Amino acid sequence: MRVEDKVVVVTGAAGGIGRALALRFAAEGAAGVLVADLDEAGAAAVAAEIGERALAVRADVTVEDDVRALVDAAERDLGPVDLFCSNAGVITGHGLDASDLDWSATLAVNTMAHVYAARAVVPRMVERGGGYLLNTCSAAGLVSCPGDAPYAVSKAAAISFAEWVAIHYRARGIRVSVLCPQGVRTRMMERGLEEDHVTARAVASSGAVLDPAEVAGHVVEGLADERFYILPHPEVAGFLARKVADPDRWLDGMSRFVESLT
Repeated sequence: MRVEDKVVVVTGAAGGIGRALALRFAAEGAAGVLVADLDEAGAAAVAAEIGERALAVRADVTVEDDVRALVDAAERDLGPVDLFCSNAGVITGHGLDASDLDWSATLAVNTMAHVYAARAVVPRMVERGGGYLLNTCSAAGLVSCPGDAPYAVSKAAAISFAEWVAIHYRARGIRVSVLCPQGVRTRMMERGLEEDHVTARAVASSGAVLDPAEVAGHVVEGLADERFYILPHPEVAGFLARKVADPDRWLDGMSRFVESLT
């Protein structure tokens, strides 16, 4: 998958990784970029940076009708969607103290939004002979997330759903990648550090904190290779290998790591 001359949708694109993806796809020669976010003004600002090839749409990715509407808008004004980047995400910073509302809201954004995206675009892509889904899932979905139970669970579920789509639709021309970074210099990460969340401190101490533009570069490379796992932090592959090789030892190590942060 190369984005040149392709129509791309990016959700959660008013800032952070989403903004970086939208700008990089435009720089790579995308035929059109739909910039979607709850922050309407932020989405419009990113679209203005891109220029006439961009369209800004306010959308709540937890509302299936909104997701379908943004796909309709893209196909009406830009053309058939070749690549849908389901990128919007939230974090809570809570463990067992997370409320039912924390759980439902986090699962809605971090998991169900991917489901709504797939429902909206996969049938259309299959009819046209193929298409691509990129889901931002986080390293937390592979190796858990100290301090934030809803985030860890919702991101693991997002990866599992992406696997399911890849398994069932690969033969029909659908390709899927999951973007699984660790620390990225976004407002969400900065706010966590300011508030001294265990999650943010754990991520910051586990490896480099990348700029969103660096992550977007890794995405372009991963899409070109059509890799399922796009890992901007290569050490995540090592963490995952150790987890699979000896789960009990990995759990002991993670437990000691979390204790060192408290």
